Amino acid sequence: MRTTIKLKHELFNDHFQNSKRYQIKKAQLIIADIPYNIGKNAYGSSVEWYVDGDNKKGESKLANSEFFDTDKDFRIPEFLHFCSKMLLPEPKETGKAPCMIVFCAFDQQFELIEEAKKHGLNNYINLVFVKNSSSQVLKANMRVVGNCEYGLILYRDKLPKFNNNGKMIFNAIPWEKDTKSEKIHPTQKPVKLLENLISIFTDPGDVIIDPCAGSASTIIAAIRSGRTAFGFEIKKDFYRLAQARIENELAQEDFFRSVPVLMTTQGTLLEPVEDEVLL
Repeated sequence: MRTTIKLKHELFNDHFQNSKRYQIKKAQLIIADIPYNIGKNAYGSSVEWYVDGDNKKGESKLANSEFFDTDKDFRIPEFLHFCSKMLLPEPKETGKAPCMIVFCAFDQQFELIEEAKKHGLNNYINLVFVKNSSSQVLKANMRVVGNCEYGLILYRDKLPKFNNNGKMIFNAIPWEKDTKSEKIHPTQKPVKLLENLISIFTDPGDVIIDPCAGSASTIIAAIRSGRTAFGFEIKKDFYRLAQARIENELAQEDFFRSVPVLMTTQGTLLEPVEDEVLL
């Protein structure tokens, strides 16, 4: 049997708590890079604290500044309540369950794990994203510096959908630096990294939601992976830049990409076609 799925890629200049007004579909995967609540120490160990990275030239305009003005009071309980409601229901069959991936500060992991249980997300797998460099240059001759970012896979009871293609997937994941994308957000994540995560935990045609879209890297990764994606970004300046980035990406492809699905007795085989057919 042959059918097609019409994909959508939308970014909303709004808070994720207002999602009902947009009537978006529930997600197989939620990806979020939540604010780390760092506040005015965002550039604390970075050379960007000083003019041209030189402390002899004095502090730059980034000294004692925040990444953005919402990076100080992000409410994890409200976030997890939204995510628990917007994930697809737990399926009867195995190998189909939804999950969420949260990029977070190291010390936020503990609150996320405990709060997630209150919303039915009873299980977790911790993730470490390993970089080959560190932004903490100013501390390099003083102490061990960090070169990792942290995250969690959160899920209910059944293990999430898992497309490992017979390969062992480690929880320490190399951070592939994005040298092709213009940086429009201070905490922008590499598209290739997100594409890899999307390919593991979703199938083509699945829905992805990013409640804290920022630069819209998740949506860009979804476009390239043949998934539907919805994102929310409350800051107007970031929204404008991210929306332009999405439009530029879509200009290179059809605005709504169709994913044809050929059902077989062995599984699902995907083949590209030019036609668009709504289900």
